[in-house]
Amino acid sequence: MLKDGEKGAVLQRDKETYAIVPHVPLGVVTPNFLKKIAEIAEKYGVKAMKLTSADRIALVGLKEEDIDKVWEELGVDPGAAVGACVRSVKVCPGTTFCRLGQQDSLSLGAKLDKRYHGYQLPAKFKIGVAGCINDCAETCIKDLGFVGKPKGWSVRVGGCGGSRARLAQTLVENVSTEEALEIAEKIIKYYEANAKKADRLGRLIDRIGFEEFKKAILG
Repeated sequence: MLKDGEKGAVLQRDKETYAIVPHVPLGVVTPNFLKKIAEIAEKYGVKAMKLTSADRIALVGLKEEDIDKVWEELGVDPGAAVGACVRSVKVCPGTTFCRLGQQDSLSLGAKLDKRYHGYQLPAKFKIGVAGCINDCAETCIKDLGFVGKPKGWSVRVGGCGGSRARLAQTLVENVSTEEALEIAEKIIKYYEANAKKADRLGRLIDRIGFEEFKKAILG
């Protein structure tokens, strides 16, 4: 029996079958990928294909002996769906597709995903990028979030859902995309160095104080 996360698989409720979650950067797919994943799902008799809250497509109900073959045929990496790491970056359409977009969320999200997806940390770490204040990427409950406004990005920190939900706080307003990436790097490195095991970023902020955290990141 595989451990959760081994080979990108998660044991299901029946204790016999597994779900896998291919990495779909930014939740943007091509028709060819959708055709391929549907054909593979039919071939291996998956019980369900589930669109996840992180904009991935989970294949649910795979037999253990089929997992390696499915990954080989898919030809993509597993999504970081479990474990203490940076999960897939949730991103809205931004200025690329949405008439309400104020900033290019897909571009910033792609850079963040490429740099940090799967990066090991003391606990799971979620990132969201929203192109406007409607916040379709739910940055309010992400460890690190960016919200597009007319003059730049608003950076939010410390949000999370779950049994100990916490709303994110605004760290700084109106930064450029390059500045946003620099701040993201500082936050992730500070969190990596200072968080206790299983601490979400918000819990670290509560322990040291928001102003102390802000000073450490922004100087």
